[in-house]
Amino acid sequence: MNKIKVISFSVIIALFTVSGCNDDFVNTKPLTEVLSEEVWRDPGLADAFVTEIYGGLGNGGFDEQMLASLTDEAIFTHPGRGINTITESRSNPADPGWINNTIAWGNMYARIRACNLALKNLETPQFNDEALVARLKGEALFMRAYFYHQLVRYYGAVPLVSTSYELDQPDYSIARNTFEECVNFIVADADAAAALLEGRTMVSGRATKAAALALKSRILLYAASDLHDVPTATAKSTLLADFASAGNAALLGYTSGTRMERWQKAQAAAKAVLDLPGFGYALGLAAPATPAEGTNNYMNISLARNSGENELIFARYFINSKPENGGRQGLFNGPNGYHNWAGNAPIQNLVDDYEMMDGTRFDWNNPAQAAAPYNNRDPRLAATILYDGATWKPRPADVAAKDPANQIQTGQYEIIDNTGAKRAYFGLDTRQSSVEDWNGTRTGYYTRKFIDPNPAVVDQNTWQQIPWPVFRYTEAVLNYVEASIELGQENEARTWLNKIRFRAGMPAVVDAGDALRQRYRNERRVEMVYEEQRYHDARRWMIASETLGKKARRINITATLLPGKDVKLYKYDPTSYLYKYEVFDIDPGIENRLWLDKMYFLPIHRDEMNRNSKLVQNPGF
Repeated sequence: MNKIKVISFSVIIALFTVSGCNDDFVNTKPLTEVLSEEVWRDPGLADAFVTEIYGGLGNGGFDEQMLASLTDEAIFTHPGRGINTITESRSNPADPGWINNTIAWGNMYARIRACNLALKNLETPQFNDEALVARLKGEALFMRAYFYHQLVRYYGAVPLVSTSYELDQPDYSIARNTFEECVNFIVADADAAAALLEGRTMVSGRATKAAALALKSRILLYAASDLHDVPTATAKSTLLADFASAGNAALLGYTSGTRMERWQKAQAAAKAVLDLPGFGYALGLAAPATPAEGTNNYMNISLARNSGENELIFARYFINSKPENGGRQGLFNGPNGYHNWAGNAPIQNLVDDYEMMDGTRFDWNNPAQAAAPYNNRDPRLAATILYDGATWKPRPADVAAKDPANQIQTGQYEIIDNTGAKRAYFGLDTRQSSVEDWNGTRTGYYTRKFIDPNPAVVDQNTWQQIPWPVFRYTEAVLNYVEASIELGQENEARTWLNKIRFRAGMPAVVDAGDALRQRYRNERRVEMVYEEQRYHDARRWMIASETLGKKARRINITATLLPGKDVKLYKYDPTSYLYKYEVFDIDPGIENRLWLDKMYFLPIHRDEMNRNSKLVQNPGF
């Protein structure tokens, strides 16, 4: 008996107390339960069942711990929560490390079962509403495809279950399908969902034709990548070669067909998204936006302002009337000098990859750039990261007097004390701050992206309403660019890549060959930062050893007073201070990043292996 909602123990006690020994009580239907057979006779209950399936999205990527901290985007400030297990390649089937519920094997299969139940019961609907049946089937197909795509991009090939198991099932064990079969299954579900959802008006947070096409674009891009072309992957990794030679090649990727065919499918899928009407925020510029406009454009996208449905294809939304952790990014990631927790702090590795305004790479060996490392940079840097001296929202009341300028302070500065002597002053947003020093950044940076800059949003007490972008239009543009590069269509790739760059205020690229490929990859890195892209990109491109496995770096900032300057209350001011910027590795006592090739795929948990004897464990575990 399947139920939408289980009656609580307290309600049972209350009903029993009121009913006493009334014999009719045992024949009364519980008011907080619905029998499964009744769900599919009622259109409202059927809609509610499918709506609940979306719960598998969790908070999107807006949990306290973010996937960014498993990559060369960020480091998690508070050790001991399973993140180091992954970044140091210590994962194993008994202790895989931090696994979010949106990717956990058991949770994904529970949601897939709900999709299968919905699809089974909607096949022969017991209520007369063809439009509703089509919509619900389309949504269930999309969500099933989405949950399978989550499993596949973390674990590789998985068992495909398209029916709901019953209690009298003779055997619940099932082998993993091939990677190719998994991709084909996801694509088929996405295509079917797109057809069923054709013409449906977009509703925030619900599946649409556009969402189904975006999902298809993503999975076909992954399918064409190095990690899933068995000859390429095994040539680059001895571990994967050994796994493949043991008869498991099809679990990793494609063993037949050509990469050219797969790139063509990826390109066509991305172009189908690009051709959708009503999308493409500020992508029609004929020349680069000004730096201020570029920063503002990127903020509008990340905050879902003035872009909304033009950029977001499918998102997880949050409202203040329903407080959820997804609305607490200001608290989770903001500066400790605002009573926030500094959770997923950007690392220097990421900051260094933002280009100069002229399109050249930033270089610490350039004296002028090293003396002012945040000047004349890609405008997206200022919209993404809070660095020393950046203007931010007003400080909380108990801190306001210490910083009336409302500037991020992550350095050590000289000031003149009441005796007229110089002394060291540690910034309000450091780990030596007078405000919650234990919550200070370990890198010298904080996240700005996805945090509401509205002064009325006091992050530590108020939930914000910024949606998590599951799929946005720009991802499909980037997918199209990548496929075009790999197909040798470089003019087409540059045309679309420059649309993104112009919106950001950056000059056109003119690169060709591998230089164009590398420029594209860096563009994807900075455009999609903190959106759960980098973890997968580094793995599917098989560049993880030099990116995810590279030591995380931090900035150390000191400011000495210039001769004759008398500053008693610090604020960022190059006319009063000489600033010095030095880069160091993160303390090895905090994190010792290491890449081992077993981390190309997550381990299947020991409990799942024990439940299902037909499963084959991933390589290296």
